Amino acid sequence: MRYYKTRNMVTEACKKNHITVNGQVAKASREVFPTDKITFRKDQIVHIITVLDIPENRVGAKLVDIYRNDITPAEAFAHLELLKLSKEHYRKTGTGRPTKKDRRDLDDLEFKSDIE
Repeated sequence: MRYYKTRNMVTEACKKNHITVNGQVAKASREVFPTDKITFRKDQIVHIITVLDIPENRVGAKLVDIYRNDITPAEAFAHLELLKLSKEHYRKTGTGRPTKKDRRDLDDLEFKSDIE
């Protein structure tokens, strides 16, 4: 899986200091070496990738996993699922205050997420 669609998007993320390599903010022109640890935030998930090797030529998307190890914790993806569930309980502007039932439903949702 490629994380950014275009090289320009990666350049913009570098300019905004969203990408770090070995704990240091990376510029777009920075070279990456094997054993480097790349950290970036995308879609509210902090991805952590370790570079295993550098290919000699460009490779297809299916072969990219040979050259990297994704060590993003599973809790990050679980947190994203929780955010999706919380958006379902979003109230539109102008619908008034939440009722007691709405508040209880939200409390139950938060309580269930704390247990898991």
